[in-house]
Amino acid sequence: MRITIPNALTLLRILLIPVMVVVFYLPFQHHLVLAAAIFGFAALTDWFDGYLARRLGQMTALGAFLDPVADKLMVATALVLLVERHASLLFTLAASIIIGREIVVSALREWMAELGQRTSVAVSYIGKVKTAFQMVAITGLLAIDPATNEGWQLAICYLVLYTAAVLTLWSMIVYLRAAWAVVKEHDNPL
Repeated sequence: MRITIPNALTLLRILLIPVMVVVFYLPFQHHLVLAAAIFGFAALTDWFDGYLARRLGQMTALGAFLDPVADKLMVATALVLLVERHASLLFTLAASIIIGREIVVSALREWMAELGQRTSVAVSYIGKVKTAFQMVAITGLLAIDPATNEGWQLAICYLVLYTAAVLTLWSMIVYLRAAWAVVKEHDNPL
């Protein structure tokens, strides 16, 4: 198996997850900013690996599998870190919605693939917008210590995160509707 440049970027994104976690907890002055920079860089590789895969004609089955896994691992890990730091009902609810949706949509895609209908739940435009909002919000929130910053930066990051949570629910509904049409066609008793 040959590792392509896009697949190497995806693997790098996965390898950066534990680095981000360690940096997040290290006791030095700018550890949160560095953790946010690592997350932000990883988020950029997500866009860049997809672009390169299409541009260079290097779309692979491994990449199709690893790319969404890397994204979900990265987002879920960062949100778990942030729930600890930003301990509040609204924050935890938004994080739970985002992580829960990722689990539901992943399971839905797997199930639809078993029915031979994976393309009916392919990534939609709203899913891409949701991802952009998530990445921006999480990057900002990783950089800010809520114990020392109650200013406008934190409020903006929360607003972007809550917008991402709403878009997350919306995109999940879009996927579930698309799947429901297929399920009705294939409705056979087990």
